[in-house]
Amino acid sequence: MTLQNLVYLLLLVAVGYGAFALYLFIMQPRLLYYPDMPGRELEATPTAIGLAYEDVALQTADGVRLHAWFIPTQNPRATVLFCHGNAGNISHRLDSIRLLHSLGLQVLIFDYRGYGKSEGRPSEAGTYRDVDSAWHYLREVRGLPEAGIIIFGRSLGAAVAADLAIRMRPAAVILESAFTSVPDMAARFYPWLPVRLLSRYRYDNLDKVARIARPLLLVHSRQDEIIPFVHGELLFGRAREPKQFLVLTGGHNDAFLTSREAYTHGLRSFLDTHLGN
Repeated sequence: MTLQNLVYLLLLVAVGYGAFALYLFIMQPRLLYYPDMPGRELEATPTAIGLAYEDVALQTADGVRLHAWFIPTQNPRATVLFCHGNAGNISHRLDSIRLLHSLGLQVLIFDYRGYGKSEGRPSEAGTYRDVDSAWHYLREVRGLPEAGIIIFGRSLGAAVAADLAIRMRPAAVILESAFTSVPDMAARFYPWLPVRLLSRYRYDNLDKVARIARPLLLVHSRQDEIIPFVHGELLFGRAREPKQFLVLTGGHNDAFLTSREAYTHGLRSFLDTHLGN
């Protein structure tokens, strides 16, 4: 290969590398949020699992209308503000709603902007406004005290929940299958790109978990194929006391079902310790 051909080849590689980096920078919203997987249509409601519910309309501070469900229970131990994971919508979380309900908890679960029947398009700042509107609903419309609310987040929802948890004083916080930050996750998938410079999103759980001043339960599976177990370990190491770490087995999306007995026991133990009723 001549020097001229080598220079030409290196130029092509550099242009391709730059083009792919630019593509990732521009396409980050589509790569991070999956409101259309498996679809935005609601597949079922809590009546499918024998639970009564109320349709709730939330209004965010920037005027976006969100869709939510409130699932009551008699003599609730507490109310869970449920921040779900990335793909799908609230109708894909019926197993979790049923499990929480069986523990004597009533649930408010909402769809982020751009998910399910909610208006708008997702963004990091937008998801924080979304959870704020859910908190406002529980506090101002339902009249619930902070000490009667548990903030719960799974996967992407753990990042949304963590942001709320550093600004409010709930009874407790549960973060399940949480990552340390979006740049950390991006570095795992694209180790050969300067993703920490390219990332337009932070969702910095590692910083925020150290600022949560309420009882905290971290839940993670050793077999999580999407968010490595080490993320849970790092978060637990950074978190303040009182804190607990519940280790599960199973995949990212089904560990709470695969490890149902251990999961249910772990949640009940945490609730017994910090709710006291």
